[in-house]
Amino acid sequence: MVRVLIADDHQLTLEAVKAALLETRGIKIVAEASSGRQALAAVARCRPDAALIDMHMPGAIDGLTCAERIRKTYPEVRVAIISGFTDEASVRMAFRRGAHAFISKGVDPRDLGPAVRQCVSGTVFHAPFDDASSGIDGLVEGLTEREMTVLKAVAAGLSNQAVGKRLWVTEHTVKFHLTNIYRKLNVSNRTEAARWAQMHGLVEDLVADDALESAGLAVA
Repeated sequence: MVRVLIADDHQLTLEAVKAALLETRGIKIVAEASSGRQALAAVARCRPDAALIDMHMPGAIDGLTCAERIRKTYPEVRVAIISGFTDEASVRMAFRRGAHAFISKGVDPRDLGPAVRQCVSGTVFHAPFDDASSGIDGLVEGLTEREMTVLKAVAAGLSNQAVGKRLWVTEHTVKFHLTNIYRKLNVSNRTEAARWAQMHGLVEDLVADDALESAGLAVA
């Protein structure tokens, strides 16, 4: 059971986040807060597995300050920043200030619970952006280059057979890669893996790659 604290100064957003998380099996909301100060007190009291913190809460302790203090004082608590601002500068700042994950408020409600689970397991947005590089490849911990290629292809709708043809490997090898991908991303099946990839822009990457290739691939 993943124990979660949620903090947002807008009650409507707080209720929406709570409703989305309650739809996810294996997640329990142990505390709610409407300010950074309340969130810090709740973390001290409840010691959740994860704290889902709004980036722009008002007051002296905003979401980023809250994340920074939680990371420093309670390093075992995984911090996910949630925000309506998804520009690169905001994402970079969140990681620099202590976030383990960054989640857009535009995320599909069905994906919020899995994203929080992935934050706790350390398989999504685990490390800050590297100034020398950017893009999703640098943000997925544990996936090999080949597994990333398979994940992109699956998210774009390719069948195992089509993926195998693309990579010049057997369907059995594709299934082996998928098993590792599910484990590393903490998802249960192909649909969840594809949804995760679509959330993080991997489908667009595949389209861009294919635009450079002349070979056409069948889509399942």
